[in-house]
Amino acid sequence: MVVPASPKVVQVFLRVLRARGWIAGAFLILAAAGITGAMRVPNDPAIERLVVAGDPLARATLDFDRLFPEGEQALIMLEAPDPLSLAALRAADRLEHELARIPHVEAHSLLDLYRRASSAGEISPIEAGHLHTFATGTPLFRRAGLLGDYYLGIALELRVKSPAERDRALTAIDSLALPLEASGGPFTKVRRVGSPWLDAWLERQTGAATARFMPLFGIFLTTLVLIIYRSWRALGAIILTLGALVAIAMGLADLFGWSHTVISTIVPLTVMVTTTATLVYVHSRYIEPDDSPTLLEHHARAIANKFLPCTASMFATAVGFGALAISDIRPVREMGLWTASGLFVAWIGCFTLFPALQSLLRTPMRSEQVPVGKWFPEFVDMLVPASRRYRWPLVGAAVVLILCGAGALFGIPGVFAPLALEMDVLTYVNPSERVAQDTRQFEQSSGLDVVELWLQTPAGHALDPDFLRAVEQLTRQLESDPRITAIDGPTSVLRWARYVETGSDQLPTAASAWPKLASDLEQIMLTEPGSREYVDVTDLANVRLSIRGRAKLFGRIGAMRTFVERKWAAAQADEPALRAARGRVVGKGVLGAEITQRLLPTLTESFALTASIIFLAFLLVFRSPSARLMTMLPSLFAILSVFLVMRLTGIPLNIATILIGSTVLGATENDQIHFFYHFQEGRSTGTTTGALRYALLVAGRPILFATLINASGFLALALSDLPPMREFGIVSASAFVLALLADFTALPGALWILSRYDRQSVR
Repeated sequence: MVVPASPKVVQVFLRVLRARGWIAGAFLILAAAGITGAMRVPNDPAIERLVVAGDPLARATLDFDRLFPEGEQALIMLEAPDPLSLAALRAADRLEHELARIPHVEAHSLLDLYRRASSAGEISPIEAGHLHTFATGTPLFRRAGLLGDYYLGIALELRVKSPAERDRALTAIDSLALPLEASGGPFTKVRRVGSPWLDAWLERQTGAATARFMPLFGIFLTTLVLIIYRSWRALGAIILTLGALVAIAMGLADLFGWSHTVISTIVPLTVMVTTTATLVYVHSRYIEPDDSPTLLEHHARAIANKFLPCTASMFATAVGFGALAISDIRPVREMGLWTASGLFVAWIGCFTLFPALQSLLRTPMRSEQVPVGKWFPEFVDMLVPASRRYRWPLVGAAVVLILCGAGALFGIPGVFAPLALEMDVLTYVNPSERVAQDTRQFEQSSGLDVVELWLQTPAGHALDPDFLRAVEQLTRQLESDPRITAIDGPTSVLRWARYVETGSDQLPTAASAWPKLASDLEQIMLTEPGSREYVDVTDLANVRLSIRGRAKLFGRIGAMRTFVERKWAAAQADEPALRAARGRVVGKGVLGAEITQRLLPTLTESFALTASIIFLAFLLVFRSPSARLMTMLPSLFAILSVFLVMRLTGIPLNIATILIGSTVLGATENDQIHFFYHFQEGRSTGTTTGALRYALLVAGRPILFATLINASGFLALALSDLPPMREFGIVSASAFVLALLADFTALPGALWILSRYDRQSVR
């Protein structure tokens, strides 16, 4: 058999093979540097930092955070049949004092407000009665989450500067609080609510996800290579190449300043899977004997034959991820650039390091080690005529499923909505985790969605009586909506103070009462540091209203922000005291909604860019636009059909599954490129039957093996405790299987249809 290859390219790879020792040594040094760099890559899985730093909303939120620095907020919920009983109050009081001794932790509860000072003595029965009256005399405690029908709350603020400090504080908190539910005391359950526990869990699982799938992928790869090639030396060449290239790819993050996020697990997985598939294509060609006079020349000729399709296919995958650079979502942008850079490194290694290791390890050819299987040629002999006979039903069925998938993704007006977008932080945490269950329960009763209304006034006017009165009226208007559960601001400080002093939490509405109230607030701010969280005392030009509610009850994503903006615009139009102020809705909650709204544009824009570049690249390489459109059919079938699967199984679009289009398009295009490349080689037979049979015999088996590698590699993510990554793994594996199905049905059928029109054009 003669393996077609450019003589010039063969000469290049002959030089590569002769320099095999130098190449292996250079990659050894680069791999060591990559491992060192990878160990220095920081973790940054926090959801609120998903938007790129240059985004206007992200900049505004950053400026707001500088003015109103705040620690990480958390809540301990102490459940009891009667949370205001004497035993419950005494136990909560002891716990609060113990929590306050933890470094970087501040603890507050209704007991703190009632007593206004530290006390070492236990609460007396008489004092417990007064506390009961104090706690139930206002809805303020319930709105703040400090009291419920069956729980007493202790609010925590963690003033930590690093994840390590946070983790130490959380460990200390857990050691004090969790034993209370098993001590036989008044509390039946201790619940922990808040982002500190969620972020800590995400950071642990982000690292654990990679550590978990790597061994699984290694076991599967070892098994598959030994079954296919039956050679430990071939396995050694593949494993050593993969190890070096993945190490270098991961070390790139240290060089470019990227960090580990909730989706960065995709980077090593994609590099491993794509590289392994390419190595399978190269090695499958290498083990086939030809009429070359020497083994070295045969080796160079085999690599040269696979250079163009493998380069085109890896370029397609890299473009698929590189196109994500247009995203405004920071982890998506970084992951796309990181993966594309890693694939560039992998491409270099596939045609330098891998041939060098094949030569150094003397990997055997098929005639030496592996008998030729008969089942695949028999399958091809059956498939080629069947694909011709049923070409229109095969292609028609694929087109119908493509249209159904598009409908599932984008929706049908008047019938059903587009595929659901989801950005709730809790969707990133395993629902079986206790902290997720605790947080979800609090969310259902009190709401967790927070937006910040940042009011900017002329310098020195933040405590003007008329301005404060107008802010209080705005607060009441917002609170009148049942979807809003709590508002904290400068006038809420006055409400708390008034309630403690008089037993009434209502502030007067008359303008004449507000000069004194403004003076009282100024005095409170001088003596109570906590009250300065709502007014910037530097120049008295910035005020904060922290608004908590249930965003889902407002309807579409971002509707809560729109509601607050409308209320502010109406209040500003009605109140002369507010007209000189500027109101901006900012904060982590607003950023989260903004990210969710940008997910679908990220999908469509990156997918369109990827498809366009791949189409142009294929056109330059193969110069056949009609064939290019036909050969994209399996990828489109796989991608859009999998959206139908997502719709039927209830898997939403999120920061991981939104990447499915670019990921699958780039990866599955490999198969079509190799198929069509060898289909063109087979055109020398003069018939479509001969060309199809040749393409299937040469590329069919590697396509099958590569699909098994891709699907199993991504399916390993199904074992992740991160729900988006688990869903991404399932969806990706399903897409690869669907693409394989189309490769052996719709693609041959499409080429039969195309060949018919080719013959007509010749006539």
